[in-house]
Amino acid sequence: MANNEILYNMLDENEEILWSGKPNLKCFFLESIFNPLLPFAIVWALFDAFFIGALFHKGGPTTQTPVLPIFFIGFFALHLMPVWIYLGGVLFSVLRHKHTQFIVTNKGVYASSGIFAITYEHKSFDELSEVTIHRGMIDQFLGVGDVFFPSRPGESYELSHRKKYTPSGITICDIPDYQEVYNLVKEELKQQH
Repeated sequence: MANNEILYNMLDENEEILWSGKPNLKCFFLESIFNPLLPFAIVWALFDAFFIGALFHKGGPTTQTPVLPIFFIGFFALHLMPVWIYLGGVLFSVLRHKHTQFIVTNKGVYASSGIFAITYEHKSFDELSEVTIHRGMIDQFLGVGDVFFPSRPGESYELSHRKKYTPSGITICDIPDYQEVYNLVKEELKQQH
């Protein structure tokens, strides 16, 4: 069964879909590249590149014993782990995008997200207290936005793509029709409360 089919199967028979969609792929990918780990990964890679270059410049450890180059290759492959983690996050963002789907119905909000293990989330409008819009720099450049539904007023939320929603709220991220979704949910919340 396809992942978005599972999300649609979570709906009750009498639920009416008001909106459904996926994040903008370009924005999703760019936000995974330009995340707070980027400067750290660059500095770490440059630091290791300097030592690798200095080590192997003019023969380096290869003139001493053949075991040393294997040791240093293994050491730096492990030492570059923060860079590999960053690059893995960027590469896996495409898979994460594939599994991310959002649905707004007349009864609540549904979301799926994940890379290998997929999480399916549902919050009814009875559980949600408010709706807010967030537009980061990349969002504004690409004409998209994020719509966040906290369960409690004033709840802090995380907008990074590592965590799409908090345990008590859901974020619909990087969608072009963020204003439409905001208005739909705001109207449904008025009717529910």
